[in-house]
Amino acid sequence: MNARLHLSCVRRHGVGSVGGIGIRRVRAGVSSRRRMAADAVGLFFSTTTGHTEEAAEMIKSKWSGGIESPAEIADVDASSLAGFDGLVVGAPTWNTGADEMRSGTAWDDVLADIRKLNLKGKKVAVFGCGDSLSYGDYFCDAIEEVHSSFKAAGATMVGEWKVDGSSKNHTYEFGESKSCKGKVFLGLPLDYDNEDDLSEPRIKEWVDQLKKEGLK
Repeated sequence: MNARLHLSCVRRHGVGSVGGIGIRRVRAGVSSRRRMAADAVGLFFSTTTGHTEEAAEMIKSKWSGGIESPAEIADVDASSLAGFDGLVVGAPTWNTGADEMRSGTAWDDVLADIRKLNLKGKKVAVFGCGDSLSYGDYFCDAIEEVHSSFKAAGATMVGEWKVDGSSKNHTYEFGESKSCKGKVFLGLPLDYDNEDDLSEPRIKEWVDQLKKEGLK
């Protein structure tokens, strides 16, 4: 891969159509979501190709405190999220260019319910998976949608990630993202398609950062 060039991320105005593959994962046989009750940190994801689940498993392995095993958000009752001390949540971006339902996974079905929860006093961090090469103008757009939903529920959002080129972990090549404000992402962006070798060191650094921010 050529040397990475950090590009500033400015949201492109006027993008309203759904331009990508738009795959939506359907989980057969799930008639009702189960409730979960725990005090520790909850770890939730939804996935199509398996990358977001892989990232969740790696977050679990790097976490030294109390954190639950990764759970698919489609399998749980959204109201159960309020029972955790804190949350780490992850989503891919499939509906590229969309203003809503950007993930193309089960997150699209529960974000409205999450906005109605009372998560005041709980810290929440978001991570996401995207393709910075093929869909560089929509890189990890779903992070912002998930982030704004938990923030609307009163959560204290942590885990912002600089993309300022200050180190290899913080150097990205992409065009634009709704999830990037200035040179800071609202969560951890991962690219298993083009930068798989950087996923583990980025996750390790992010997990350490979350602990410093009080999510533990």
